[in-house]
Amino acid sequence: MNAPVSSLPDADLSLRQDLSDAFRICHALGWSESVGNHFSAAVSADGQQFLLNACWQHFATIAPEDLLLLDSRDKSVLDRPGAPDASAWCVHGTLHRRLPEARVILHAHSPYATALACLADPAMVPIDNNTARFHGRVAYDLAFGGIADAEEEGERIADAIGDKSVLVMGNHGVTIVGETVADAFEDLYFFEKAAQTLILARSTGAPLAVLSDAVAQNTADGWRAYRGMAEKHFAYQRSTLPPLPVGA
Repeated sequence: MNAPVSSLPDADLSLRQDLSDAFRICHALGWSESVGNHFSAAVSADGQQFLLNACWQHFATIAPEDLLLLDSRDKSVLDRPGAPDASAWCVHGTLHRRLPEARVILHAHSPYATALACLADPAMVPIDNNTARFHGRVAYDLAFGGIADAEEEGERIADAIGDKSVLVMGNHGVTIVGETVADAFEDLYFFEKAAQTLILARSTGAPLAVLSDAVAQNTADGWRAYRGMAEKHFAYQRSTLPPLPVGA
């Protein structure tokens, strides 16, 4: 159901550009994994139509016109030529269908977030500004069952994330939900930094200096005034991208 990119409304073109740049930025930061992992962004007002990366296309090569336009209610998607990766459809198709407010969904196996997800207790403990940023915003799905490519897996993930903006997927990775690509990328960026701090602090073997719930909540609330950082940071990261590879 892809229309020629040149015929799309400006808003759709802008969203395609943002999402394709997010893939390339994440690769530059070392957060891509072969030709796997997947990002999506809702196009329609009801959240049901969304953009998703094509099956097994490397993050570094994704251009705006490469993104698939899919409908989360279309049960025949995987049976057609050019079908998305089954795991991507399972997760993103279900989340967009179940959570129309989830405008942008980024799923990655970034190193420290994944290491955190592999702990018996993967809680994001508030010990500094970045870890406290996520106080009260993180959900956990610890029922890892292998590659998430079955419908029931997508349903369980949707149930687990609920109204949170971050899902730590036990023994797997992290999924971020945001209102815009820049917002979601900023949370992915800061969650990776927060996970790095927590993993390094735990690696010392010394007790953690955990913030009280009141201080952690105050810190999380304080981050709201800095939301504008996301657009500025995303714009900078975009400015550092190399040209798309020839033939991509």
